Amino acid sequence: MRGDRATEERVTVDAYSGHRGEETPRKFNLHGKKVEVVEILNAWIEQGPGYKTIKRFFEVKGNDGSIHKIYYDEDNEEWFYKIESSS
Repeated sequence: MRGDRATEERVTVDAYSGHRGEETPRKFNLHGKKVEVVEILNAWIEQGPGYKTIKRFFEVKGNDGSIHKIYYDEDNEEWFYKIESSS
């Protein structure tokens, strides 16, 4: 059986603030390095029980050539970088 684990770390994101606030990432700091978002590949919303917890996810291509997954936690008003790994 294959187990997938995901960890996350808080990141600083410069985002376009539309009518909903911090909604579209433009660049972010990852381990002290600025990564510019060159393309948003996918975006979706995940809601918790009772629609109270809202997380806005973005799968983006960075100027470093990598694909990154970040999300904005609306409850805590913070951005996170999602690291997926297999065990």
